Amino acid sequence: MIALIQRVTEARVEVDGSVVGAIGRGILALVGVERGDGEAQAERLAERVSGYRIFPDENGKMNLSLLDIRGELLAVPQFTLAADTAKGTRAGFSTAAAPDEGRRLFERFVFLSGRRNLHVRTGTFGADMRVILVNDGPVTFWLRAAPTKLS
Repeated sequence: MIALIQRVTEARVEVDGSVVGAIGRGILALVGVERGDGEAQAERLAERVSGYRIFPDENGKMNLSLLDIRGELLAVPQFTLAADTAKGTRAGFSTAAAPDEGRRLFERFVFLSGRRNLHVRTGTFGADMRVILVNDGPVTFWLRAAPTKLS
């Protein structure tokens, strides 16, 4: 599983002109599920996103995590993160999880993040979404919990 995380002062997701999820200070996580991902990857990614130190401490150093600052998480499903972009000028999606599995593991990631005492909001799986954010820094990181090798 992959999360492209951005430190934000605020973010929201709209579907058909209506806000479906909004947060204040925290992390916007665009989440992609790869073929071969499972429960272990969802757990590891939730752990990494909530514990990754991207917020400044009293000295301005990135030493605090989302949990430390009691921030909010906006998780947005984005299957294009799992695309194969190694060749050519058009992405291939054979490396992305099937839609049902992608939904299940995205929802598992959200559930596990909530169990970490985070205020979690989400986008809508499979919808055409508009993501509006104020990136703080800007600070953006790409995190991955590698999938299990397929035979």
